[in-house]
Amino acid sequence: MAFDNLISLTFSENDLTTIDQAIQTIEAVLSGKTINLTPEQRQQYGRIAEQNKLFVNKAKGYMEQYPQHVPGFVNKAEFDSDYTARQQVESRLQRLSSITEQLSDTKVLLDHDNYHNAITFYRNVKFLSGENVPGTNVIYDDMKQFFVPSLPSDGSSTANNTSGNGQEPVG
Repeated sequence: MAFDNLISLTFSENDLTTIDQAIQTIEAVLSGKTINLTPEQRQQYGRIAEQNKLFVNKAKGYMEQYPQHVPGFVNKAEFDSDYTARQQVESRLQRLSSITEQLSDTKVLLDHDNYHNAITFYRNVKFLSGENVPGTNVIYDDMKQFFVPSLPSDGSSTANNTSGNGQEPVG
């Protein structure tokens, strides 16, 4: 059975160079300005929900309308700087997230096409090996390792393949 090719895509060397240069430019601009949190720190600081963003926006508006009510120990200039930087980062993050999602979705389709074509090739080699076509036994023997069930120490059967059924694809 032939599979439909879900996506057909090529990048020229110029395309890849342009993409890589753009990424390098972004990395250079962000160098020394962004932070990498540990998983524990991410959990500690978390993210503010949309409701809390509205709260921060409301507080900023009131701080600007009523500067006399801002406590002396709150550095309003730093608050404003953080607020502006957060807005700047968020809008770029949304754009980059969209690009990341597009690339990820494209990769999913490319992986799907590659995997199904590889399965088709494997099934054909398995058939040819069964027909004793010269040179196919070594290919089949090398590739069948991805579909051979293994037995763990507890005796239950598991599979070491991506087809999910623990058995060789039917040839």
